[in-house]
Amino acid sequence: MNSAILSLALFVSADPTPAEGVLPVGADGKPLNLDFETGTLKDWTATGDAFKGQPIKGDTVFSRRGDMKSRHQGQYWIGGYEKLGDKPTGTLTSVPFSATHRWASFLIGGGPHEKQTCVEIVCGKEVIFRATGLETEEMSRVVADLGPHQGKDIFIRVVDAHTGHWGHVNFDDFRFHSTKPKVQGRPSPLAPDTYKFAGLKPEEAAKAMTVPDGFSVSLFAGEPDIHQPVAMCQDDRGRLWVVEAYVYPRRNPFPGPLLPEAERKNGDKIVIFEDSDGDGKFDKRTVFLEGLNMVSGIELGFGGVWIGAAPYLCFIPDKDRDNKPDGPPEILLDGWGYQDTHETLNSFTWGPDGWLYGCHGVFTHSRVGKPGSPDKDRIPLNAGVWRYHPTKHIFEVFAHGTSNPWGLDYNAEGEFFIEACVIPHMWHIIQGGRYQRQGGTHFNPYTFDDIKTIAKHRHYLGANPHGGNGKSDSAGGGHAHCGLMCYQGGAWPKEYWGKLFMGNLHGHRLNVDEIKPKGSGYEADRNPDFLLSNDRWFMPISIQCGPDGNVYMSDWYDKQICHLPQPEKWDRTNGRIYKISYKGTKPVIGLDLQKCTDEELVKYQLHENQWYVRHARRILQERAPEISRDAKR
Repeated sequence: MNSAILSLALFVSADPTPAEGVLPVGADGKPLNLDFETGTLKDWTATGDAFKGQPIKGDTVFSRRGDMKSRHQGQYWIGGYEKLGDKPTGTLTSVPFSATHRWASFLIGGGPHEKQTCVEIVCGKEVIFRATGLETEEMSRVVADLGPHQGKDIFIRVVDAHTGHWGHVNFDDFRFHSTKPKVQGRPSPLAPDTYKFAGLKPEEAAKAMTVPDGFSVSLFAGEPDIHQPVAMCQDDRGRLWVVEAYVYPRRNPFPGPLLPEAERKNGDKIVIFEDSDGDGKFDKRTVFLEGLNMVSGIELGFGGVWIGAAPYLCFIPDKDRDNKPDGPPEILLDGWGYQDTHETLNSFTWGPDGWLYGCHGVFTHSRVGKPGSPDKDRIPLNAGVWRYHPTKHIFEVFAHGTSNPWGLDYNAEGEFFIEACVIPHMWHIIQGGRYQRQGGTHFNPYTFDDIKTIAKHRHYLGANPHGGNGKSDSAGGGHAHCGLMCYQGGAWPKEYWGKLFMGNLHGHRLNVDEIKPKGSGYEADRNPDFLLSNDRWFMPISIQCGPDGNVYMSDWYDKQICHLPQPEKWDRTNGRIYKISYKGTKPVIGLDLQKCTDEELVKYQLHENQWYVRHARRILQERAPEISRDAKR
């Protein structure tokens, strides 16, 4: 194959409009519509459905997703995703014209798939130049040397033959140049990351992981005992409560958080895992409840289980703690959106102030309120952090913005942090803050500027987050993160105290950020990656410290990395929870903080492991109303 065809990344300009250049002319001597400024496909022939409704007028990219712009020239351009999305395929072929100049350039964006989402220059039957997108909607200018073919007839072929993720191509403004255009260098194609393993059995997957000296990874639970672990929490005995997500990615249309009896075997489950002998592996499995409808968050406290199952925030009573619901789920709030089912309410955690906190994604649109509330009394939310008071039953948006955060924790000072996707990954969250958004605009139109990331680095290589997917090993694995833990367990070496651990989906690993005070906030800098799975199917979802100071990590485990709305795309047979332990740590068994006296719980506030601090503080909060009632008597 001609080496020019493989030159997929020659040059890109900061400004997509060239400083010079002319449109090719047709047989009648008039400029051809190779910049689409007629607003039509004149001088082009389309096959298939991919280019129906083209060209696009104006920058529809930025209005659709605020992190990118089309960077088109003039008014019109070819936007492969803008009308029909990724699924349709087809070609767009220009009329032939003479290569009257040695140099040519054009704008291209969209998918990175060679031969499937590309623009080709063809002479006769030979493809003499080909370029692809860089997994970004923003078009950049590439330059082709037509020297060997100058004076010959050529034509342009825009190819969309890919139906999956980034399965489209953007194109605009083909021009000739008398001299080589002076543009900046386009980023070189990144080499794909390689992983030694994929599709391992649970025990094998644990053994394949790489962690620092002194640490080990063991399997706590794996299939067939657990599947699709989307969320988890711990009770006051140190047991894991895990949500198995069988309904995702399409909510059952039944109007309620609990499916009808005949369909409950196909619903989500809450399963309790207990390690009674402290050997690091569960020895008792109890199904608390099955038949739930698309659960995405869970936490325990105040006599029951708190779950997020859009459009509901629910409470399932279990006051006697017998591992059986005392009654059906009680709907506390409704109006939670699920337009994008991987951006629903998630990452439940009790804050230092006694409120229940959680995250919410940008492309899911909620109007939250108590059941029956009129729309005017509801609170809008489509990106950010929210909280709910467990006894006063007050709902608030704590902070607006970011993208699709799925990980929330706070440090010893009670300062919250979240990780995000697509936009920069690390954020210090303060009450009332309005943060950079992946898309859309803030509800408050008077936001002068929004708060930016505290991260000094990025976990991806290349020009943009999507372009670095699967190609960013040296930077940390890629842009998409899930799960966040501020380590405060006391059992690991002091160098890990207070650092933020987060799952990296495309990198199949755990990243670590070190946070340091800066001004009125913090800055985050990259530390060496803590865990490498070496397994392409590894997908960390939740990371939590346990009562022994070691860490539980859940793994969705699937060959699919990104959200897909088709249920058949997901492997329902997999799921794991691992335990990451440091040498010399001792197991904790026979624990139950609910049996402690108030005085004992107060003393736990000085414990080196925040697990005890947080659980004891919440139990004291639960007992406070009882104390108040007794005092009144």
